Amino acid sequence: MTATLRAPGYVLGLVGVAVVLAVAFIAFGAAPAHAASIPGPTPPAEPGTGITVDINGIDGTPSSSILTLLGITVLSVAPALLLMMSSFTKIFIVLAMTRNALSLPSIPPNQVLAGLSLFLTLFIMWPVLTDINTVAVVPYTDGAMTFTDAMAAGSEPLRTWMLHFTREEDLALMTRFAGFENPEDASAVPLQTLIPAFMLSELRSAFIIGFVIFIPFLVIDLVVSAALMSMGMMMLPPVMISLPFKILLFIMVDGWGLILRTLVQSYAGAG
Repeated sequence: MTATLRAPGYVLGLVGVAVVLAVAFIAFGAAPAHAASIPGPTPPAEPGTGITVDINGIDGTPSSSILTLLGITVLSVAPALLLMMSSFTKIFIVLAMTRNALSLPSIPPNQVLAGLSLFLTLFIMWPVLTDINTVAVVPYTDGAMTFTDAMAAGSEPLRTWMLHFTREEDLALMTRFAGFENPEDASAVPLQTLIPAFMLSELRSAFIIGFVIFIPFLVIDLVVSAALMSMGMMMLPPVMISLPFKILLFIMVDGWGLILRTLVQSYAGAG
């Protein structure tokens, strides 16, 4: 019974000591807090000590983060550049029209035609890409040229190449649509009128080549249709008879090689 009665008293004593210490801590700790003076405003930082973003590295060359950002930007707009400022559109249209002339709407598939058009575009435009790398990319990565100067220098080889395959009628049409004055020379042609004019010229050339490709296959279709009508076989689809003859003719004349050679030669002599 003695131990049982002493235990609560011992606990109450500890609680009392804790309360006294807490009160003393608050009393003595609050006084300096009230007596402390309110700090004044922080003086402004000296010039040059703020947060800055450095575009160039220590040696003057572009930093790796900036090059990565530019690379991602180029990759994001690469499909548009490929369609509007290269030979890809013309090549793909010609190959697609050849497939339709053979009455094979899905053979070769679009992936094959796109891949062939892409690598043929790289083959045709490799000199232009080499010039852009020489006059713009390498000087910029070496720190010898600013980004603005690199953009101006890199657009010149591409501008010259597109002007070589753009008709004056298409260029005048887009200039009139834009409300611009007639450029004095080729170097004064802005890209906002040159790019759509180049696209119009490429579409025109592609349809001309496609029309020439369609003619022999159209003759085969007419001959087969007339022969079936004369024999009274009106229920037989003419494409079933003409398709083997089309494929045979295409193989005999080396059709794919002839078309690719024509496309490459259409871009020969670009200054």
